[in-house]
Amino acid sequence: MKTNFKKIFILFLCTYMFGCGNNSKKETVPVTKQKNITASDILGNPNYLAISYGGYRHKSRDVQPTIAELKEDMRILAAMGIKILRTYNVQLQQASNLLKAISQLKKENSEFEMYIMLGAWIDCKNAWTGQTPNHEKESEANAGEIGRAVALAKQYPDIVKIIAVGNEAMVNWATSYFVRPNVILKWVNHLQNLKKEGKLSKDLWITSSDDFSSWGGGDKSYHTEDLANLIKAVDYISMHTYPMHNSHYNPAFWLVPEEDIILSDEEKIEAAMFRAKTFAIEQYNAVCDYMKSLGVNKPVHIGETGWTTVSNGHYGVNGSKAADEYKAGLYHKFIREWSNKEKISCFYFEAFDEQWKDAANKLGSENHFGLINLKGQAKYALWDKVDKGVFDGLTRNGKQITKTYNGNKKALMKDVLVPPIMEEIVAPN
Repeated sequence: MKTNFKKIFILFLCTYMFGCGNNSKKETVPVTKQKNITASDILGNPNYLAISYGGYRHKSRDVQPTIAELKEDMRILAAMGIKILRTYNVQLQQASNLLKAISQLKKENSEFEMYIMLGAWIDCKNAWTGQTPNHEKESEANAGEIGRAVALAKQYPDIVKIIAVGNEAMVNWATSYFVRPNVILKWVNHLQNLKKEGKLSKDLWITSSDDFSSWGGGDKSYHTEDLANLIKAVDYISMHTYPMHNSHYNPAFWLVPEEDIILSDEEKIEAAMFRAKTFAIEQYNAVCDYMKSLGVNKPVHIGETGWTTVSNGHYGVNGSKAADEYKAGLYHKFIREWSNKEKISCFYFEAFDEQWKDAANKLGSENHFGLINLKGQAKYALWDKVDKGVFDGLTRNGKQITKTYNGNKKALMKDVLVPPIMEEIVAPN
């Protein structure tokens, strides 16, 4: 038993020893007294925690969050220490209304801080039309999307500190809409030129937020000249890593190895979550290694990572058994501790559950990545913040922020499943 604990402890220590070295050297101090806070000041600064944010409460994005609802969410996130939000598109009102809400909060309270990584959605030709997507050409709508992002960055320079061109727009499994890296490079260069011409702030950082493989950290088929030029063009790399999804698609790291069978169920789960954290770090390091192989050394931050708490599909009882609040809480804790120590911004996915993502399937995993559910209940990852009174006086949809399971860990643990034993697994479809 002690041998297994020693192994886990050594694994935990080893994961702290590697990464993109330029992040760990950065001094991290609060920068609230500065007149012009930049992306360089806040990215990689653990005093400025980051999170992905949508804020949609209904089963369709046709119902946009109101300014009042957005301000309600901002107060909750600010109480959690969140100061940087990532959004995904400017086609809908959510992003522009969010900027209005933050601007109003800043006027109401000069101490209020919240900054935005503004996403501009990028599609290939025929994406979402019912026609066959043409991945060799881009959608005519992309120009308008970039134009709207530029306009908002100009209108709210005190809030918009980053523009991300595309979301998982280069990864080949995004079959509905992915584009080749030359499309992303085109728009990144366009934005960088606007900075050079003085039409955008020189301090505005430009990136694209994509899967680790799209940044060269996986299959070598992604290692193209266009990708190399893109890495040289962005101000930093925003990469995604999802051990939870890989518990189904690439499960070797997830399965309980033979030597861990003697552990208690809770010990097996914790060991699995250490392995999940290590898996994420390995993907992060793979991106860093590829970047450095090109002679480039610039910041690499995590644009997305997270863990769902409910699944009736690949990650539930009939799948990898990864989805529950206990595992999600451990992953949130482990990844925050590591990224803060290494001075890597981690846009944790995500702030609140959003039921539009899989509207026809209430128990679909995509609906349950939030740290707070649609009832205004803080999931296990945030129970300690409820205990500390962080949410006192704050509400969401008129409901106080309370704990899921009424704060009863024994009740929570009844819904927690041990990952499959190595020899029990069946190859994924």
